[in-house]
Amino acid sequence: MVKKTSKHKISRAKKDIRNQILGIFSNNTLKTFNYKQIARRLDVTDPSSRKLITVVLNELEHDGHLTEVQRGKYKLKSRGGYVCGIVQMIRSGAAFIITEDVAEDVYVSSRNLNHAFSGDKVKVYLYARKKGDRLMGEITQILEQKDRSFVGTIGFSSGYYFLFSDNKDMPQDILIDPKMLNGAKPGQKAVVKITDWPAGAKNPFGEVVDVLGDAGDNETEMHAIMAEFQLPVKFSPELEKAAAAIPGQITAEDIEARRDFRKIPTLTIDPADAKDFDDALSIQKMENGNWEVGVHIADVSHYVQSYSKLDKDAFERGTSVYLVDRVVPMLPERLSNDLCSLRPNEDKLCFSAVFEMKENASIVSQWFGKTIIHSDRRFDYAEAQGIIEGKEGDLSEQILKMHELASILRQKRFNKGAFSFDRAEVKFRLDDRGTPLGIYFKTAMEANWLIEEFMLLANKKVAQKIGRVSKGAVAKTFVYRIHDRPDPDKLANFSNFVHRFGYSLRTNNDQAIAASMNALVKEIKGKDEQYILEKLAIRTMAKAKYSCKNIGHYGLAFQYYTHFTSPIRRYPDLMVHRLLEQYLAGEKSYNSGKCEAKCEYASSREELAVNAERASVKYKQVEFLQDKIGEVFEGIISGVSEWGFYVELAENHCEGMVPVRELDDDFYEYDETNYCLVGMRTRRMYSIGQKVDIKILSANLAKRQLDFGIVK
Repeated sequence: MVKKTSKHKISRAKKDIRNQILGIFSNNTLKTFNYKQIARRLDVTDPSSRKLITVVLNELEHDGHLTEVQRGKYKLKSRGGYVCGIVQMIRSGAAFIITEDVAEDVYVSSRNLNHAFSGDKVKVYLYARKKGDRLMGEITQILEQKDRSFVGTIGFSSGYYFLFSDNKDMPQDILIDPKMLNGAKPGQKAVVKITDWPAGAKNPFGEVVDVLGDAGDNETEMHAIMAEFQLPVKFSPELEKAAAAIPGQITAEDIEARRDFRKIPTLTIDPADAKDFDDALSIQKMENGNWEVGVHIADVSHYVQSYSKLDKDAFERGTSVYLVDRVVPMLPERLSNDLCSLRPNEDKLCFSAVFEMKENASIVSQWFGKTIIHSDRRFDYAEAQGIIEGKEGDLSEQILKMHELASILRQKRFNKGAFSFDRAEVKFRLDDRGTPLGIYFKTAMEANWLIEEFMLLANKKVAQKIGRVSKGAVAKTFVYRIHDRPDPDKLANFSNFVHRFGYSLRTNNDQAIAASMNALVKEIKGKDEQYILEKLAIRTMAKAKYSCKNIGHYGLAFQYYTHFTSPIRRYPDLMVHRLLEQYLAGEKSYNSGKCEAKCEYASSREELAVNAERASVKYKQVEFLQDKIGEVFEGIISGVSEWGFYVELAENHCEGMVPVRELDDDFYEYDETNYCLVGMRTRRMYSIGQKVDIKILSANLAKRQLDFGIVK
């Protein structure tokens, strides 16, 4: 009798959960869920009910109501439908549609793109699919069109002029009427804008809007990269004239309105090749035995007035761009390298964050405001590192004390859950023409950490000053640098992957994730898998961005964080300076809608700049290896996709692809969860982190692409 009642109760509970689960999927027809997500939605916490959810999900999949799109992740069985998303082209000419309407990207073949390009917002019809098939669709409408300008090389064949685009977003040649060449010649790099693409035509038609120079010339290629990402290369004569007209003299009124730090020991520490110095540090011992540390930032807002021509241009640029061989600054040289550069032995106007600190680096008091400083010495990182190690040299007492305080701040930050990724930076030795002669790696030293910790402290405390308010009060609109928590699925996949190397990762809470991630970084240091595992760990993280909606900075473990310390090269920092000045003066809050729109734009400009920087590195890597065709190198698999896998060479970190077509010993399937390609017949596996020997097959400078072949 008891058993019968128990079975009846289980059956009824199962039926209830089944109906509730079907309801969740029916109301979210395009989303995927695993059992944990379902349990959270149903507010189920006890182990027996959670186990029942797993059983019901399996049954619903077996009965044809759900489809298992990945192991343990289910979706209502697709019967077609529409989604909207952003096009992301791939090198084959096909594309993926990135959309929030479904949990996985939608694959669209080249014949179903209907003249859409990367960055376009489109409407996609989803095809019904069988279990195990990927989600596929067809673009039916372009909702928002991205700019149709492309960079490439002018060609001539069979009586036709055309542009062979450098960009994978444009797999077709663009035909050009001779009247539309605007002086461009075959073999030259140019920017071409599409003017027409008739329905049914294989190729679009376009006109040359800018001639960049001869293909292969370093100056031309760097300008081509900037043009590809729609980043300006130079300043107009009008802007240069406006910058030149700014008076450089510091008046008595300027000094009177500022706190004077000119007699306090002050220094800058920057890279050896730096031309602009936007931050300086001062330190002095106070009568009470504490230390006063000043973080002094160039007062760009004093020289660049809101809504001026210089301000509008800086906003449009958003950031300085750091290519392999140059910096394309956000502000004209008169500002970035002269008026706002904290050069030694010159009085300079600053906006400062000043801290009274105990010997244990705890903050006793803080002050923010306009200052005037006089830097006593300019150090590069190597010089400062020499003083830290040798304990002697110019201003050694000040540098050693700041190093001591910074080391304590750094350890406190890690103890609170900040991440520690100190990856080597790839650098090139270039000749006078920009040709790469060799590759070397720059690693952060204690001198770098010294500067980093005080910049982080200033950024955090400025954000706290405005963002942290008493209970019931409303914080004023401000610019924050935010960093969201990692995606749980990516984190779970990474945890499973590192387990294969014999490591473990705890993911039960934020502090556990940070602690075990930092322990992993220490454990793998110097091992073959270090570079790849660190790279994958970073990929699991969300991207940092600017926003007026503060959610904290996960990677730094800061509840409040902003960018205050580089207004010469980042427009959001200039916004922060202006807002901070206004609020310190008691002015009302800035319009939040306008602020958020500016933050979104700044984030998009930052992403373009980062992509341009990566493209310049990739170009130099290909250029460096183009005379090594046929040579064999040892590498490690750094990424896997369905069209091949990427290999990073051990000796120089150059990366190329082994296309699937080169794996002629079997038919290979892509296993996304385990980051690998698996042979259907041989079960041979190519997985991230695996060592391989490769031969360089080709080096395409125009496409910035290296193709490798496996040496069996």
